[in-house]
Amino acid sequence: MDVLPSSPLGWLCVAIPVLFGLCLAKRRYKAHVLLRIVLPALLGLLCVAVLGTCWGLIVFCSTWLSCSVYLDAGPLPVGDKAVLITGLWGVVNNAGVLGFLADGELLPMNMYRQCMEVNFFGAVEVSKTFLPLLRKSQGRLVNMSSMTGGIPLPRYAAYGASKAALSMFSGVMRQELSKWGIKVAAIHPSGFRTGIQGTSELWVKQEKELVEHLSVDVQQDYGRDYLLGLKNYLLRIPMYCDVDLTPVLSSILHALLAKRPHGLYTPGKGAYVLLCIFCYFPLWFYDFLVSKSLGLESIPQALRTSEAENTDL
Repeated sequence: MDVLPSSPLGWLCVAIPVLFGLCLAKRRYKAHVLLRIVLPALLGLLCVAVLGTCWGLIVFCSTWLSCSVYLDAGPLPVGDKAVLITGLWGVVNNAGVLGFLADGELLPMNMYRQCMEVNFFGAVEVSKTFLPLLRKSQGRLVNMSSMTGGIPLPRYAAYGASKAALSMFSGVMRQELSKWGIKVAAIHPSGFRTGIQGTSELWVKQEKELVEHLSVDVQQDYGRDYLLGLKNYLLRIPMYCDVDLTPVLSSILHALLAKRPHGLYTPGKGAYVLLCIFCYFPLWFYDFLVSKSLGLESIPQALRTSEAENTDL
């Protein structure tokens, strides 16, 4: 039974997948002489021996050329994976973690590091990986920051600091990459129900970790009631968040597709208003407004004791 191709077209169908595999293997193992030289040469000799010099060279060269051209961009490494990309218009950095919301003094250092790793360093690494392709296409870089990246809010020390770093990175990239024709935008949404606050099981774990890292003096000053009440704030977050994500999605689409995208987007209720108040009003007014809006009425144990003693006097 004859299992070999009997025509140049048949050999072309065999040679294309073989050489395609060799091209991928060549890029994976660049220093291996067998994959880079010996195997392609043997395949070329086989084509010449079976089809003759003319047809053999035509089949071999055409398949090798087509595979090489197709893989010209090469697999781009992203972490421990490889993504085959030949062209790119836009990158949207949307990954983010919120962490446990508590006073900045109470948060353990690993919570700060986690927020910075995901919310800031992750976005920077992804941007740097794909910027060579964005420069070729003169495309778009969109970073999903947060309202807390532009204005200070109580109990968002770790999350807000990481988003503020991302916002500043976006602004600098917007200035530096404009000469390449790349448009960079930062999005500062207000509260939306995306599930970023996590689950009740995660809150219990984070609360336990937070308390374990506190010194005895800090635990006494804040009091057990104050520490246990931090989780209640997480339960109230959905009350301030919008279910409809359309404003955020519209901002992303405009940043990616508009001829003249904005450098900053503030979708959602209160995002733009609070930013304006923070920038143009006295800070005492902004702080007073935020304290009344968020309803953070719990008081640490040490302050309650001090107030009681002053009242007795």
